[in-house]
Amino acid sequence: MSAPHELKLLRELSARLGANPLLVQASTGNTSVKVNGVLWIKASGKWLTQADHDDFLVPVELGAARSGDLTNVSSNGGSFNGGRCASIETAMHAVLPHAVVIHVHSVNVIAWAVRRDAERQLAVRLDGLRWQWIPYTPSGVPLAQRIEQAVFRARETNVLVLGNHGLVICADTCAAAEVLLAEVEERLRLEPRPTPGPAETPLLPAAPEAAWYLPRCSRVSALATDPHSRKILAGGVLYPCQAIFLPGTTPARDGTWTYGNHSGKQPFFLVEEQGVRISRHVTRAEFEILNGLAEVVQRIDSAAKLRYLEETEVRSVLDEGASSYRRTADPDYASAAAN
Repeated sequence: MSAPHELKLLRELSARLGANPLLVQASTGNTSVKVNGVLWIKASGKWLTQADHDDFLVPVELGAARSGDLTNVSSNGGSFNGGRCASIETAMHAVLPHAVVIHVHSVNVIAWAVRRDAERQLAVRLDGLRWQWIPYTPSGVPLAQRIEQAVFRARETNVLVLGNHGLVICADTCAAAEVLLAEVEERLRLEPRPTPGPAETPLLPAAPEAAWYLPRCSRVSALATDPHSRKILAGGVLYPCQAIFLPGTTPARDGTWTYGNHSGKQPFFLVEEQGVRISRHVTRAEFEILNGLAEVVQRIDSAAKLRYLEETEVRSVLDEGASSYRRTADPDYASAAAN
């Protein structure tokens, strides 16, 4: 097939993935296709729903990316081309031998991937598939190198579950990748835990009521009303995007949790056993990541022992270009920060 046709198929697949909030939230996830020695990959900060935009894909010379000196891909793991920066996962896409690679933040997969017994649980559910478990590794070059080593030992691998992160699917075509993704999703599908709705008269923040609203999604409200959800959140940060987009869900350094931390900079606040209030100024990206977090938390077994990101890992996520990435991925946030 010609490069234009391959890119058209990748754009169409990307748009379908981006339209499913159980697979992708805001700018998370990335897709790529290798054609004639060029890796075409989603631009950093772009949303998969923007797949029809001219600047959605960035071309990266595949030979250079695979040369072994992955640090040259760029300082943050992406690749700059024509003023655009490729996804931070460019190196990962490059080292995988398959023509098509898709990476999603599936809420079902993450609900498994944050468990301490994740590898054992997944081994039962993914039996018969050519899959591998990758313990949490920072995005960019470190993750690419770890995946390259894993795939070198088992070249038939086409499914990778990333601890505290998400899912990678590899295939020769976009159609085959989509079919394999659907099978993995079905095998790992979890029903959300039944949760109580918000209180009839939830506590109002110390701000004009018009500045806040109740979320329509009962799962978001359950972050405050469901004791199991509160316990899970209070334990720490489950995955990087939570730390980047939702700092209000990160416990203080002393391990305490302050429900109702509703300063003007907070996109939302939680009132224990009452509900969640969303700021009128919440950005679309913040809300999508919050909704995704709620979907993950309600799918985690309340009895499961969890593996949270360590403080050094959270610090690394926030130190490595998180601010510039967020400004690219969340234009509303960038505009507010500039005012």
